[in-house]
Amino acid sequence: MKFISWNVNGFRACLEKGFADFFYAQDADFFCLQETKMQPGQATFDPKGYFQYWYSAEKKGYSGTAVFTKHEPLSVKYGIGISEHDNEGRAITLEYDDFYLLCVYTPNSKRELERLDYRMQWEDAIREYIMVLDSKKPVIYCGDLNVAHEEIDLKNPKTNHESAGFTDEERAKFTQLLDSGFKDTFRALYPEKVTYSWWSYMFHAREKNAGWRIDYFVVSDRMLDKVKDSFILTDVMGSDHCPIGIEI
Repeated sequence: MKFISWNVNGFRACLEKGFADFFYAQDADFFCLQETKMQPGQATFDPKGYFQYWYSAEKKGYSGTAVFTKHEPLSVKYGIGISEHDNEGRAITLEYDDFYLLCVYTPNSKRELERLDYRMQWEDAIREYIMVLDSKKPVIYCGDLNVAHEEIDLKNPKTNHESAGFTDEERAKFTQLLDSGFKDTFRALYPEKVTYSWWSYMFHAREKNAGWRIDYFVVSDRMLDKVKDSFILTDVMGSDHCPIGIEI
């Protein structure tokens, strides 16, 4: 099975930049999107053979997640069951016989780290949520997690230390998650590989490959041996992020 995750930075905009061609060419079993930035009915994309699940933020034009899948789930849950975290459309959980698929768009700590305290609350809540799922069956957790975990995961770690996405606090929360029984699939398979998934729109960052790896597929430890590959499709345009994926 093939899983794709992509922060499209506005689904309607990405549709106009070749999203459909990429979607059909990949022919993935699961297609997880983040930062859809739309309400239901604001775009038409109805691929044959796919079930689709959308979770929009209450605030229009902001955040949002979606999942397209060839495989009808046993159940679908929107949000993580905590009211203060469930108004921005950030998490969709699909349950299957052998695993849970969790598509997430993690809150950004923002400039001046004005939202770092909230981000820490989110991190604790989502980790607890994932661990409850994991106690029942393995978890595939994917999306824009808005953190570069190690120095290898961004071009300029020294000048970005304590920038949003590379604070000690955010990195420690990701470490805490992994230490709770999970693996970052890309780094587990490619411990020394330098590849990024997001580039600023400023300063020609993508042309210079001055990027960050902040998009992930994380799996329960006991599922890692089923992961055949974990990849980052850096050549795919249409967003400031590129798609990532795994094959199981």
